[in-house]
Amino acid sequence: MNPPEARPILALTMGEPVGVGPEIMVLALADPRIYQVCRPLLLGDLPALERARGQLAPDHQIHVVDRPGAGRYEPGTIDLMALSRLAPEDLGYGRPTAAGGAAMVSYILTAIELCLREEVAGMVTGPISKVAMNLAGYAYPGHTELLADRTHTPEVVMMLAGGEFRVVLATIHCALATVPGRLTTDGILRLCRLTSRALERDFGLASPRLGVAALNPHAGEGGMFGREEEEIIVPALRQGQAEGLSLEGPFPADTLFWRHAQGEFAAIVCMYHDQGLIPLKLLHFMDAVNVTLGLPIIRTSVDHGTAYDLAGTGKAHTGSLKAAINMAAEMARRRFGW
Repeated sequence: MNPPEARPILALTMGEPVGVGPEIMVLALADPRIYQVCRPLLLGDLPALERARGQLAPDHQIHVVDRPGAGRYEPGTIDLMALSRLAPEDLGYGRPTAAGGAAMVSYILTAIELCLREEVAGMVTGPISKVAMNLAGYAYPGHTELLADRTHTPEVVMMLAGGEFRVVLATIHCALATVPGRLTTDGILRLCRLTSRALERDFGLASPRLGVAALNPHAGEGGMFGREEEEIIVPALRQGQAEGLSLEGPFPADTLFWRHAQGEFAAIVCMYHDQGLIPLKLLHFMDAVNVTLGLPIIRTSVDHGTAYDLAGTGKAHTGSLKAAINMAAEMARRRFGW
């Protein structure tokens, strides 16, 4: 094992207490390899975590701490900042409540503060419930918007990654019919700039080569199938190239992702949500990671939801969480020299 000073402290937020969050945290932290790359500090609910520990890792112990520096960070011990102690009526599997939602958000807000104060090197988030978040009075669509707001970051990029297969999204959660109207030359250019900077700083990729997907079939076929390529995407790429960014495209999406899988590009810029997530999840369904680029802090996340139907069964897969932890640790080593 690396000496303690070589392992960054990472704040792990438990996520929705009545989803699979407590279970995947316990299962992931039962793997001693996690402790070889980082010092994991879990932020969550003591009763929910104790229930999962008793079911899935009875030979492990929970060590409650009040600050990152008090953790033991050794296999067999789960270091927990117990930010909530929910009542039994708020711990029914698959039943979100306002109290659970408030607790869930408190884990995230505390992790953000710890990151901003540099008491931890980064944060890894468990799956949350937007319903529970809204029940608790937080009107955010999800993690990304909450993180951007609380870190005062005007622009962020959602990147999904499975190993070296990376996609970033020009539009995210919106109706497909609204995508063409949401695309702008300036928006695509800013996305490419931010992605390039983040890949250089946090992933160690010099002059990362970005492949840009077309919106329309056959990249518009010279305007026959749409003019977004010629009028919106190409001008963005030309301006970015003039600034020194390594941008290529727009390429038809039906061949671009195969080229990316062969290692031709550092990442693919996608025009809409499913354009990027279908190939990513086809190849990396169990180990994809959600990364928020552009923040002043490091944040990675599982790329799955609360899985209420699996909560309490112990069957939830930990591949995405372990990959998110490993990626955050690697980003911390590059950004802070851990």
